[in-house]
Amino acid sequence: MSSGARTDPQPARGACVSCLRRSWLLGELSGPLDYCARDRQRLLELLALADGELLDALAGRRGAELRARYARFEAESVDESLPDVESVCRHAREYPALLDGVGAPQMLEVSAGAGRLGELAARPVVAIIGSTRASDYGMEMARTLARGLAASGVTVAAGFGDGIAVGAHAGALDAPIGASIAVLGGGLSVSCPARRRALYRRVTRSGCVISELPSLVSGRRWGGIAAERIVVGLASLTVLVEGEQTDGALLGARIAQALARPLAAMPGRVTSPLSRGPHQLLRNGACLIRGPEDVLELLYPLGTPEDGPSAAPDSHTSDRPLALRRELRAILERVGLGCDTPDKLTRAGIDASDALLGLSELEVSGLLARGDGGRYVLRHPFRSDG
Repeated sequence: MSSGARTDPQPARGACVSCLRRSWLLGELSGPLDYCARDRQRLLELLALADGELLDALAGRRGAELRARYARFEAESVDESLPDVESVCRHAREYPALLDGVGAPQMLEVSAGAGRLGELAARPVVAIIGSTRASDYGMEMARTLARGLAASGVTVAAGFGDGIAVGAHAGALDAPIGASIAVLGGGLSVSCPARRRALYRRVTRSGCVISELPSLVSGRRWGGIAAERIVVGLASLTVLVEGEQTDGALLGARIAQALARPLAAMPGRVTSPLSRGPHQLLRNGACLIRGPEDVLELLYPLGTPEDGPSAAPDSHTSDRPLALRRELRAILERVGLGCDTPDKLTRAGIDASDALLGLSELEVSGLLARGDGGRYVLRHPFRSDG
């Protein structure tokens, strides 16, 4: 869109008419876009087209009707606003500066207001991405990473599906000053599943939820792919926590590379299919992330600015070895190696009562967390003091 579009009248909802029209058009073409979602790269190319080109590519038999409605759009009612939701377009100062690549959304619906989005996007933003079918390990790593970053004043950006995204938002909200940006694949009125409504409310208290689609439009399958490009586009650094070695799992990483943004990954167990995606990225040169401090070093390579964020005071991710009793160190080491239940620890040579007591003590101290099936996972990278 040309710079002349900045003179478009600004409706009460905050976005200019031309950018509102683009959002409306995406909603009208949701069916054809969903069909194209089978080829993710093709979908991203379509989203980068101008309005007229998009109509030519997808309108089909509806072409004449949609072009007529598009031409008179300014005379149509566009007010579907929800309480505490504002729209912001890329011509406004509150629009995130990093969302400037080809194919970036022209307009965003924002819960909790455009002003808050502007404040959160003005901080360093880290995108945390990964599988929707994450393991206990992946969930805990996402939560720990997000909590440490949020406690250090970094904004966490993630989608709003299952798995790693949920862990990232929960971790960011665990921090006293934490906030996150959640990106939905559809309109704010229809795309939050019932099981995530409590998390949605928590996110909006200190952060915000955003979507590029009108509030009543479902993004179907294509919306999730489109949301991934927004998550990565918001961030100065993207971290893949878990994901299989597939095009879908590595989509966010590919987008970050296309934008020439730094890319990082967390290593996992070599036997897990969910580690194959991060391990491939690491082999290809992505930065290795063990915890929040590694991310902060990437964000502030010359040291933390005097007036900038500082590392979380309760972080266990430092390279300083932990001062633990020998028997507790042994349990932590074995859990990290896969002996993640009392039975497995007993078979590894640890007395059953010592295993139960040690696991309880480590859980209370915050070094272990309990996952599904009674399995334990490390909450922080661990290095023994010998």
